[in-house]
Amino acid sequence: MNNKYKSIPVKSSEITPYSQYLSRRDFLKAAGIVTGSALLAACAPTATESAVPETEAPVFPAKADELGDLANSFEDITNYNNYYEFSTDKGAVNPISKDFKAAPWTVEVYGLVNKPTTFGIEDLLSKFTQEERIYRLRCVEAWSMVIPWMGFTLASLLKEVEPTSDAKYVRFETVYRPEEMPGQKSPFYPWPYQEGLRLDEAMNDLTILATGLYGQPLPNPNGAAIRLVVPWKYGFKSIKSIVRIELVAEEPSTLWSMVGPNEYGFYSNVNPERPHPRWSQASERRIGEFNRRPTLMFNGYAEQVASLYAGMDLNVNY
Repeated sequence: MNNKYKSIPVKSSEITPYSQYLSRRDFLKAAGIVTGSALLAACAPTATESAVPETEAPVFPAKADELGDLANSFEDITNYNNYYEFSTDKGAVNPISKDFKAAPWTVEVYGLVNKPTTFGIEDLLSKFTQEERIYRLRCVEAWSMVIPWMGFTLASLLKEVEPTSDAKYVRFETVYRPEEMPGQKSPFYPWPYQEGLRLDEAMNDLTILATGLYGQPLPNPNGAAIRLVVPWKYGFKSIKSIVRIELVAEEPSTLWSMVGPNEYGFYSNVNPERPHPRWSQASERRIGEFNRRPTLMFNGYAEQVASLYAGMDLNVNY
């Protein structure tokens, strides 16, 4: 990779330790976890169900990513969502998802591992150190957000189950509940939602499993109870409401590559030099802003991830 893909690296000092923003005890309380057998609260405040008086809007401290871009508001983040399991209408996901049950919740990690384990969400919250990561979420429709995610590295979870030497890829699967997720009744998509990463992508320190945002348990429209966040890839790679993680030897099928392989490749790295067949990816519009801005290679994270694709033609391996 040449220097035109260089970005500003994430400084450890710019990643606020979770303990400085919301203590683990307070987060567990906020999530409804008081004892080992207690359950995660269903969701954080949304436009339809708020934890503050109806006359007040939730207010959070201003935050910025490593490029100095301010985070989007909680209202932006929870009211404009790509979540086809609920609706293809981005503005309809929030109200439709309000009755989704995010507790109890378990994640099964299995496949080519030495220690297959099913984790309860409360186990994950107590076992793995939670950090704030202010990441940009870049969507293929040429819009973006900056989101203060709370979560832990996917690598820490995978190390816990000990992948075998045969494991080369990680496959993720979303919960399948068409009675709560009406979009899953659509015959146009191969449900449940599936996604995948190469193992080295999954082990990168930027890749996290998010359990919250703005210090709150993850809201329903953003993928409660737990979702993947891969900030240098398009948003649809960051699968929501995960219930299964499988270590496999071969590249797994993904929902969007099955639906439109000429539009959505397995890698789906943010690459302004490769246009989507139906629109340009050279610029983007940040939600809440009017003017467009140039799209950064690897969404601005080239310094950390470009080496993963050394020698690859990213117009072919898109």
